[in-house]
Amino acid sequence: MTDQGTSAMRWYAVQTRSRHEKMVVRQLEGQGFATFLPVTTQLRQWSDRRKLVELPLFSGYVFLRMVYQPEPRLRVLTAEGIVGFVGVHGQGMPIPDRQIEHIQTLLAAKVPVESYPFLKIGQRVRIRSGSLNGTEGILVGQENDRMLVISVELIQRSVSMRLQGYEVEPI
Repeated sequence: MTDQGTSAMRWYAVQTRSRHEKMVVRQLEGQGFATFLPVTTQLRQWSDRRKLVELPLFSGYVFLRMVYQPEPRLRVLTAEGIVGFVGVHGQGMPIPDRQIEHIQTLLAAKVPVESYPFLKIGQRVRIRSGSLNGTEGILVGQENDRMLVISVELIQRSVSMRLQGYEVEPI
């Protein structure tokens, strides 16, 4: 990477070719980049068996932490399976650290999550209790059940979790 240290490092999203997320992560990590590929475990049924499989939470996207300069940017763009940086006119736009941290918190807590359509409208809330204390998102209702939706605005993707047993407060 560079000598600028971690203060100039930011999270970026790169779009991948279909079903290339894990391969892209291996390549980027092999080049020394810090990556984040949020995955969820799902039970899949085949004609002869059932199996738990890990699938990307945001199919077609991988997150990486880097200093956005010409040399590392070119190394990322030339990795196999990468379509490009997510941003305006192919220029990567940084993702706020808190958005990535909130998704990492949910996954580390092992609460069930699922991909959710991106939302722009809704009330922002913060969880006030339990292992997810301080996690922020958008409160929505679904089938008489409260849900917390955390969005990565740049890629217009979201993840949701049931709020059963958690107290929330408006931000």
